[in-house]
Amino acid sequence: MARFGGAGKLPLDRFIFVVLLFLINCPNLLADDQIPQAAWHIAIGQPPPNPGGKKPSLPTDIDDGFWQGAPVGGLGAGTFSRSYRGNFERWHVKVGVHKYENVPGNQFAVFVQPEDGTAKAVALSTGKPLNGALSAWDWSYPAGKGEYAALYPKSWFAYDPEVLGIKLTLEQFSPLLPNNYQESSYPVALYNWYAENPSDKKITVSLLFSWTNMVGWFRDQSAGFSTALSNQDKNRYVTEDLNGPTGSAESLRGIIFDRIRTGAVRDEWDGQFAIAVKDGPGFEVSYLTTFYPQLTGDEVWRPFATDGRLPNANPDVASSGEQIAGAIAVRFTLDPHEKKLVPMALSWDLPLIQFGGGRKWVRHYTKFFGAEGTNAWKIAKVALEKDEEWSKAIDEWQKPYIEDESKPLWYRGELFNEMYILADGGTVWAHELDGMGNPKHFSSKDEDSFSYLECFDYPDYGTLDVRFYGSFSLIRFWPELEKQEMREYADTVQESNPQRYLWIWQALHEHKFVTMERKTAGSVPHDLGAPAEDPFVNVNQYNYQDVSNWRDLNSKFVLMIWRDYVYTGSKDLTFLHYAWNGVKAAMEHLRQYDTDGDGLIENGGFPDQTYDDWIATGESAYSGGLYLAALRATTEIALKVGDTNAASEYNSLFRKAQLAYITKLWNGTYFDYDTRSEYRSDIMADQLAGQWYANLTGLGDLVPKRMRLSALKTVYSNNVMLFGNGEIGAANGMGPKGEPLDQNPQVTEVWTGTTFGVASHMLSEGMRDEAFKTAEGVYNVVWRDRGYFFRTPEAYDEDGMYRASMYMRPGAIWSMEYAMELAKQEPSKKK
Repeated sequence: MARFGGAGKLPLDRFIFVVLLFLINCPNLLADDQIPQAAWHIAIGQPPPNPGGKKPSLPTDIDDGFWQGAPVGGLGAGTFSRSYRGNFERWHVKVGVHKYENVPGNQFAVFVQPEDGTAKAVALSTGKPLNGALSAWDWSYPAGKGEYAALYPKSWFAYDPEVLGIKLTLEQFSPLLPNNYQESSYPVALYNWYAENPSDKKITVSLLFSWTNMVGWFRDQSAGFSTALSNQDKNRYVTEDLNGPTGSAESLRGIIFDRIRTGAVRDEWDGQFAIAVKDGPGFEVSYLTTFYPQLTGDEVWRPFATDGRLPNANPDVASSGEQIAGAIAVRFTLDPHEKKLVPMALSWDLPLIQFGGGRKWVRHYTKFFGAEGTNAWKIAKVALEKDEEWSKAIDEWQKPYIEDESKPLWYRGELFNEMYILADGGTVWAHELDGMGNPKHFSSKDEDSFSYLECFDYPDYGTLDVRFYGSFSLIRFWPELEKQEMREYADTVQESNPQRYLWIWQALHEHKFVTMERKTAGSVPHDLGAPAEDPFVNVNQYNYQDVSNWRDLNSKFVLMIWRDYVYTGSKDLTFLHYAWNGVKAAMEHLRQYDTDGDGLIENGGFPDQTYDDWIATGESAYSGGLYLAALRATTEIALKVGDTNAASEYNSLFRKAQLAYITKLWNGTYFDYDTRSEYRSDIMADQLAGQWYANLTGLGDLVPKRMRLSALKTVYSNNVMLFGNGEIGAANGMGPKGEPLDQNPQVTEVWTGTTFGVASHMLSEGMRDEAFKTAEGVYNVVWRDRGYFFRTPEAYDEDGMYRASMYMRPGAIWSMEYAMELAKQEPSKKK
């Protein structure tokens, strides 16, 4: 067990020498419980100043309230979150399914007894469980005392010393590490406890960690767990000798939460959980493997509250459908002003996932631990061995970003906190099994499939028009996963699916019964499928609009292929060659929408792009600009893969389309929304999305810089500063005189990811002050005022009421980093 020692009775000169030597060799050790300044902070259990909620018109949208905390769990491993009031409440363990319920038996507690003083024990939660569960426990920790902080993937609880009598800080994280394709997938969480004695007397401390046997609880999509409990769940105490880092004998002790079975697991819900801690000199570990958390919990609390010990009992009992939990406690003594570190691990091994279509897949982490579903203890052991290494690696990764004082503090923290969705978004990282239970691979690769949901309200994997904005953190830190997902898309372009579906928008808005083909050849799919069906196999689950005739998807696909090539060093020609046939088919498909022969595609008089309630007719700034950028990208890709004829063809087409775009859409101040709809004169915040990508990927000017600056300044003056007092981001649309619009719900919304994209474009054009003012609006609503932390929504209105929480698109904040790096490389673009 890593720990800090006290001063003891060393002579002063020798003590000073030892301390200096210690600091020289371990410069970061004493600061490990220091919370970075850039982390987001809120008082433990204290509501935000002005809590918001979902729009009243959206009764089915998820709204679990503001008690949210940073998740733990690796990419594709399943995740869960401990709220900042101290309860384990949000569960994304069954792939693609959101569950929200406090599980009282999953808890931390502390025992403190000063020398010659009165003992105190308290559960580290500000809320008491319902229905009398664990009523014997002390649930008196006061809301507002202490601080919760988060800088994903780390988060902290700093408890109030006046309440506990000791300084106690918990650091929690999972090993999400950049360019790491092994440990970033691990199903494990580390809980590092830093306990410090602020007094001049010795204090005895004990830390309790309890957990409920959850094997079987994630077998379905039900909101609660009471209908999904397993028979024959069983907990057992385990101990394993270790060779400590100093040569002293240490052991690993904990509880495995399992079930009675024969052989390896065969079902998605089956597997193990484990909690573990290192035991060594100066520490005493005690345990109770089984208690019933729906009852009073007296058998745990009475001994723990008496002297910080549990009864060391391992009852031979299995469940018959009721909850069973277990607990471990680590007891130690702190000398005056001494600090110690107590690391704990929580692991889970649920290797199989199964979607609604019945196919079974095996999670990526099983490549390193096996797919038997019986390796939770092994995972916990590895975690406790590598805890310090992982923690330091995360700090080193984040340091250059969070210590860059040239950027606002709120921005430095939000950069990392918006990354939570990469793991927490119903994420899949797995390979399919064939009928014989062996790994199966598709033609696109030998790598595991990867994707995460648009959101749980719109549960589509890898939604392409959204990941166009949201995938910037993925390409930056896990580029092989990003390229793998784009290969999945490349495989689908030339496929078709003639199955017909009801066109929902036509039914709701036009009151017509219209059907549409699920996927036409040449169209890039909207999504890779849904967990209720067969994702990666049966694409285009979304049927609100006829996405086979959307105008933005094909262009965005081409632009992301080009972006991913550029952002990985412009060297991976294999990636470009792999995608080239898909790129050509996608661009050829778009040509049918140029009905007047001017080189520029036209929109079809229905919402045929990512703004799927906002009708566009004729040429449009948004879809047309994306098409211009895609023509340029196709030209460059063609040159890279050696297709000079295609390069020449698409370069000529770009010149023709560019002229039409400027001639038909430029109004002298900004680019019109479109040419023929009632929305024609709307000031669209996202009007130059194509130029944004062109700037970030070296495609050059789609329109002259003076036009770009004029359009962006118009957006800033109207969509930002005249909406929500200039404090909530960029409204999607405003009238030509800056008047609010009510033509459709989306025009009056701020889209968080779009706002970051617009801010990124401003940065790339040298409008730094305007960019940060624009992006700060999202921080104000999400992280400062309305309580949307770790559930950043797609959209909110001027009143701050949201739609579609836990959304993919806000990952666009990382595009701002690329834009600032671009500005440094090109001094002429600086303001």
